Amino acid sequence: MRVPTILLGHLTNVMTTSPSVPSANIQVKLPDGTLGEHPPQTTPMDIARSISDGLARSVIAAEIDGKIVDAFRTFEELADQTDGPLELKLLTSRDPEALGVLRHSAAHVMARAIMRLYKGVSLAFGPTTEGGFYYDFDLEHRLTEEDFPKIEAEIKKIIKDKEPFERFSVPRDEARKLCADLDQDLKVEHIETGLSDQETLSFYRQGEFVDLCRGPHIPDAGKIKAIKMMSVAGSHWKGDTSGRSLQRLYGTAFFDKKELAAYLEQIEEAKRRDHRVLGKQHGLFSINPEVGQGLCLWLPKGARVRVALEDFLRKELLSRGYDPVYSPHIGRVEMYETSGHFPYYRDSQFAPLFGSEVGGMLDAWSERLKDDKLSSDDEDKLIAAAEVFGVKLPDYKPSASSDKKRDVLNAWQHEHERYLLKPMNCPHHCYIFKSQPRSYRQLPMRLFEFGTVYRHEQTGELNGMLRVRGLTQDDAHIFCTADQVEQEFKATIELTKFVLNAVGLTDYRVQLSLRDPDSNKYVGSEENWDHAEGALRGVLENSGLDFNEEPGEAAFYGPKADFMVRDCIGRSWQLGTVQLDYNLPERFKLEYNGADNSAHRPVMIHRAPFGSVERFTGMLIEHFAGAFPMWLSPEQIRVLPLSDKSLEYAAAVCRQLCDAGLKATVDNTGGKVQAKIRNAQLDLVNYMAVVGPKEAETGQIALRDRIDGDLGSMPTAEAIARLQKEIADRSVRQVVQGASAAASVESSAVGDEY
Repeated sequence: MRVPTILLGHLTNVMTTSPSVPSANIQVKLPDGTLGEHPPQTTPMDIARSISDGLARSVIAAEIDGKIVDAFRTFEELADQTDGPLELKLLTSRDPEALGVLRHSAAHVMARAIMRLYKGVSLAFGPTTEGGFYYDFDLEHRLTEEDFPKIEAEIKKIIKDKEPFERFSVPRDEARKLCADLDQDLKVEHIETGLSDQETLSFYRQGEFVDLCRGPHIPDAGKIKAIKMMSVAGSHWKGDTSGRSLQRLYGTAFFDKKELAAYLEQIEEAKRRDHRVLGKQHGLFSINPEVGQGLCLWLPKGARVRVALEDFLRKELLSRGYDPVYSPHIGRVEMYETSGHFPYYRDSQFAPLFGSEVGGMLDAWSERLKDDKLSSDDEDKLIAAAEVFGVKLPDYKPSASSDKKRDVLNAWQHEHERYLLKPMNCPHHCYIFKSQPRSYRQLPMRLFEFGTVYRHEQTGELNGMLRVRGLTQDDAHIFCTADQVEQEFKATIELTKFVLNAVGLTDYRVQLSLRDPDSNKYVGSEENWDHAEGALRGVLENSGLDFNEEPGEAAFYGPKADFMVRDCIGRSWQLGTVQLDYNLPERFKLEYNGADNSAHRPVMIHRAPFGSVERFTGMLIEHFAGAFPMWLSPEQIRVLPLSDKSLEYAAAVCRQLCDAGLKATVDNTGGKVQAKIRNAQLDLVNYMAVVGPKEAETGQIALRDRIDGDLGSMPTAEAIARLQKEIADRSVRQVVQGASAAASVESSAVGDEY
């Protein structure tokens, strides 16, 4: 927000008002164990200066007791009331966490430049993303890429001035008035509706620019050494498509120009590997709007890849004591109400299915009654319309509240069968467990299913195979005793590692997703949550895996371990997941008969090494740039006859290869063999078998490797044995050689707008 001159004096007074100074010094502990006492007004930057001026110049932010904060905030502000010293770590550009702080500050700098260049700008939010940052604006000027040079030039002026980021806090009412005086109506609305429980709000000022923000930020804009505008897109206020339309400007920033150059090269390489382009080019999958957006059609070649993946995992699961099950594609709404998926995930599910059109209309009307924009008369009209359709609502009174009217409609719906397209497999598996009495001797019970589920993702969020509306999960649920949890969870972690290693994905870390203790979106008792989170943490600590904890990222019913995998060009993907759940067994009243002949509640583990077959395959297409390893390849070897005279022998060789379990085809088109070789290489076929009169006479083939070229003539049986061994070894040799690497840069999204 650009501050009018008349407000600058007021802000100066606010920012220079000092809190009361406590008498006691504050203990601070450094990473090397050094312990010291400092006055309450000391800042992390003061500590850095006391060590060396060079360190002070390098400091970007600080980490205190695990929380990233401004380096210029006082220990008095940052100290909590717990006993013990503050654990202080000074963050420099060498620390991964610092990049997120830099990018969050770059979002403010970009917003400041926009406000300098254009009139009537209303600010929304400007958080970091995995690869950079964005800011949402409401302004009359329609931003395009042609504006980027002008915006970047203004940003460079701001960076050159190296003005500091200054933080100040004011009471909520004063914060509202300040935003109103600055004509920032979106911020005013957010203070009134989104921050109504906050007594004090913080702002950051840089020169004439002030923004409502939690922080943290870099000491000054001069720390930004490389910045670039990336793209512009439409958005909506708080993501509500029925709300105010905004413009979203994306950018990225780094501490070094070389890092920016490497990132831009990674972006270009990612474009070359776009699975949507390669999928169409190589006939792997198709998404046709006449079938439905987000609904994937697996073409023959893509289906072969999918079958290979499913067969590989199915065989492994059977060997590890899992039992296959199948469940229907729909289920009664009441089942998902019991599990908590409905209405918890209401917005991402397809509307309930009823036996009549009346039921569908009542469901829609019931949802409309949530809208406080409806007048009482409008609400009564909805009820009256329901009665016209023959719906009997004996408990309805015109004077009833909106909630009561909604309860009346919902009561009618509950008297009729309602179905959902299956959004999750787990409730179905709960009823499979519950279908007959269970004994502790049967546990652990491991059920698996390649189950297709349906999510009503927003159209703008759909992305080829990576974000779809119909997805097949390699879903499994383990029902076990409390004593078996640790071993079973450990086994699922090992299974996920095995699956990722099989496709050459060895660069990964684990994210332990925990609940946010301040949120009420989670189900189950605090005791169960503490127990579940402790169990997962213990297994990961003992596994030796690199993992980090992320509060607020847990599923609504339990904590989970997500595998964050880096592909060959350094991008991070969330793939396999393992979730521990004490809540669904409670909700579905699942029981087994224990050794003491009493009923006990099992523990439930959800796990999916692929995550979804669609997303996993889409990621592999990009990771391998379409050049699948031999064991996954949809066309492993193509037989190339030198001329039509060799077609009969080529067909016989192809049959021999297919009988041996290889995916083989014959190129029976006309033309020279050199053209056939080139076409096979462009189609990313792993091997070629050239045959002519000489090979037909000796019963051999001339084998060619797509990467290494001519391997010489050999008997067909010898070639088959060679290829079968490569498949059995699940080698990724060709993929590694064929992949073009780019420097990888990963940001940590720290800091956020309110």
